[in-house]
Amino acid sequence: MAASSGVGAVADRGDSECILEPLSLPESPGGVAAVEESPSVPCIFCEECSPRTEQDQLLKHMIIEHKLVIADVKLVADFRRYILYWKKRFTEQPITDFCSVIRTNSEAPIEGQDNYFLLCDVLPEDRLLREQLQQKRLREILEQQQRERNDTSFHSMCMFCDKEFTGNRSVLFNHMARDHAFNVGLPDNIVNCNEFLAALQKKLDNLQCLYCEKTFRDKNTLKDHMRKKQHRRINAKNTEYDRFYIINYLEFGKSWEEVQSEDDRELLDNVEEDWSDWEEHPVCAVCLFCEKQADTTEKLCLHMKEAHGFDLLKIKAEHGLKFYQQVKLVNFIRREIHQCRCYNCKETFQSKTELISHMEITKHITFLPTKFTWDQPQYYFPTYENDTLLCTLSDSEDELTAKDQSEDVPVISEDLSDLEALRQSSVLNQLLREENTD
Repeated sequence: MAASSGVGAVADRGDSECILEPLSLPESPGGVAAVEESPSVPCIFCEECSPRTEQDQLLKHMIIEHKLVIADVKLVADFRRYILYWKKRFTEQPITDFCSVIRTNSEAPIEGQDNYFLLCDVLPEDRLLREQLQQKRLREILEQQQRERNDTSFHSMCMFCDKEFTGNRSVLFNHMARDHAFNVGLPDNIVNCNEFLAALQKKLDNLQCLYCEKTFRDKNTLKDHMRKKQHRRINAKNTEYDRFYIINYLEFGKSWEEVQSEDDRELLDNVEEDWSDWEEHPVCAVCLFCEKQADTTEKLCLHMKEAHGFDLLKIKAEHGLKFYQQVKLVNFIRREIHQCRCYNCKETFQSKTELISHMEITKHITFLPTKFTWDQPQYYFPTYENDTLLCTLSDSEDELTAKDQSEDVPVISEDLSDLEALRQSSVLNQLLREENTD
């Protein structure tokens, strides 16, 4: 069996022949593909056709000749497919099954009244069609963008100098942004890159500024104008460039400004978000000497006192431990227990169970070693990353400071018995007198 070119691959295996690739029939020139590539758009009711670029002419024809009004045409992603769909449907069912009837001159005699038909997305079938066309167009645009991003055969010359660039399109855009301060955004956000560059080059060839679009007498004057006025950029308000940016295809009918403003509104709306139904999960701290957990510091301290004879609150009060000293003490004990070493006698054991047993029997667990041993900068760092006990320690530094000040620093009231004498002997008065004499 012979395989024609582009149909499939055939291999001989003994006397039999095997097809190694799936076969596909060639498309007929008069098939669907030919219809899709047609540059004209037919009228829904008659044989009238208009070029795709003259869409308004066809809409005007259908309003005047057939009294049909299509609402929100700008929200139709593919106008030609949309018209072909309804052209077929109107041959299957009466137009009144799909369109709302609008009567004009309702107070005039019957012969002076006109009925217009409104086709809009209030009809579920029309809304579904519009959504499908939008999704189809978005898929096509994303596929086109991906092809351009992966394309390594790109070749173009810089619009502002004589350098040529080959490979990926991003090389050219990055060059223009870096060397000519011409920034059109991230290359990955651009689609139909060759058309975009051609449109920009056409404006420059016509001696037209890319930003303000004024026309100049020669190329040097144009370059000076764009440099001095900082017009080496495109005008974001010019909708001509919208078709070259992916953001304008995400929600058809909405410009990039509308999409961006909606995102900003969502951020602003979330600022005053209601958190009244927030439920905080309890934080469980682990005992310094065993696996016991408690959801409050008080419960954990009570457990360590009753089960192990280690009274953290008492130690804190007796030694006047400030917050960071508590942190260093906890990290020190965690490290010694982790290494199965008694923090008083420094004896090492094979297991944590043997260590705790030794410390409880010898009462080594109750007393702290000298302050120099554990009050070291290295113990600022937690032994365990998820040690929640460190987060539940009470910061009593301010209370202790206030207590120390109230006990150690006497407060002497000011003697106001001779106020005039105080004013005369004031240091400020002496400085003023010295300044006046100078």
